[in-house]
Amino acid sequence: MKILYDIAMPYAAAFFDSLGEAKAFELGGLTCESLVDIDALFVRSTTKVDAELLAKANKLQFVATATAGFNHLDIDYLNQHNVKWYSAGGCNAIAVAEYVISVIFQLSSEDKFDPLAKKVAIIGAGNVGSALATILNDLNIDYVLCDPPLQATDDNRSFVNVETAMQADIICLHTPLIINGEFPTLHMFGSNELSMLSENQYLINACRGEVIDNEALLSCFEIGKKLNVVLDVWENEPLIKHDLIPYIRIATAHIAGHTLEGKARGTSMVYDAFCRHLNKQNVLKLEGFLPKFENNLSVDSSLSSFNQLFQMVKHMYDVKKDDGIFRARMAKSEAFADIRKHYPVRREFSALELELYKDTASKKNSKSVAQMAASIGFKIAN
Repeated sequence: MKILYDIAMPYAAAFFDSLGEAKAFELGGLTCESLVDIDALFVRSTTKVDAELLAKANKLQFVATATAGFNHLDIDYLNQHNVKWYSAGGCNAIAVAEYVISVIFQLSSEDKFDPLAKKVAIIGAGNVGSALATILNDLNIDYVLCDPPLQATDDNRSFVNVETAMQADIICLHTPLIINGEFPTLHMFGSNELSMLSENQYLINACRGEVIDNEALLSCFEIGKKLNVVLDVWENEPLIKHDLIPYIRIATAHIAGHTLEGKARGTSMVYDAFCRHLNKQNVLKLEGFLPKFENNLSVDSSLSSFNQLFQMVKHMYDVKKDDGIFRARMAKSEAFADIRKHYPVRREFSALELELYKDTASKKNSKSVAQMAASIGFKIAN
């Protein structure tokens, strides 16, 4: 069994060496000749798997991507050639949800509002939207779900229409990019939709750049409309519209899902899927590979409950730091792809174990904070 895997997949060698003759490839180093006599190909979103790449794949039986999205896979071609395929849907859902929470906390700190008093609309209730809903529910933040395709199925959750969702204080986009069909998401937020938003609302896009018409968004800003927009994803990545950057409240380079856990979970999910394909037991587990998080935090119990939580969130992920790096580097060059390629290690909330109270006076309040912190993924030692 010969396996080719993207070298950017964390712990891939440890996972796949047990299943056959596994060899890594680097970005840009894969050709159609590379796939001669290869049985399985494991990629990330940076590798387009299509007829051109697979022209000489004479033994290929399984293709998997260690990413949630699979637009880079030519599914029709794979199906026509009886090649089984898999995508690690949901692998980065927790990471993206935590990114959104960090954004909401950051904005609430800057604009002096109570996030518990806001209503959030989640447009797209798949893996990421559901993960975000779980965190909001645990924080007692009011939210609604909007997902017309899921609403048309037997999903028994409560949904609202797009018009209702657009009345929310904070609108979070978590849809796939769908160009055609009954429920397209391409330019879901165009000139009309953007013009309906008020300067008191917040629009966060951490799904696909094309869901917001970036040209229309820039036009809104240029005619003087005040909008609070957060973009992690942009149209035409990596060659994005630079003129838009100064108007964006928080701007990052499509890194919302880039945690070590998210990427490694993708590797682990591909391993599990290939084991199922081979009818083998999946004996290796992700927990056995993740390193211990050493950057401990001493929480200031004199702060309000919100500020204690904000301190924890910011300790694990400071979205303003990423925003600053993005603006500085994009001002000088087309650095979008390089920012993503060399993104530093980021951990999910679950990597941090906390001790929250030391004295009796702060114990009661810290117990409440501890419950909220634990509910959104932090580990509480006491």
